[in-house]
Amino acid sequence: MAYDEGLAQRVREVLADRRDLTEKKMFGGLCFLLGGNMCCGIVGEELMLRVGPEGYEDVLAKPHAREMDFTGRALRGMVYVGIGGLGSDGALREWLKPAVAFAGGLPPK
Repeated sequence: MAYDEGLAQRVREVLADRRDLTEKKMFGGLCFLLGGNMCCGIVGEELMLRVGPEGYEDVLAKPHAREMDFTGRALRGMVYVGIGGLGSDGALREWLKPAVAFAGGLPPK
């Protein structure tokens, strides 16, 4: 599956100050890792966020967010954000905040 290179570049720019940022192809798309822990990714044209169980309900309640159901059942702590919610760099930055907080708070691998 191809992923949106333009969105991937925008994510790179938002996370550019992170020295622990790496990229890895996963889930048929591209994932961004902080300290070796998955933070977010691009699957098709959608943003995938790992927000953890505590931030899950709050993020899921926002417009354009939906459960990540890659395997056919919801993965708690993971959400997709549709392209309609990613129109500006400011919006992208806000979506990424809970994922960066979660993944950045985990011990490095």
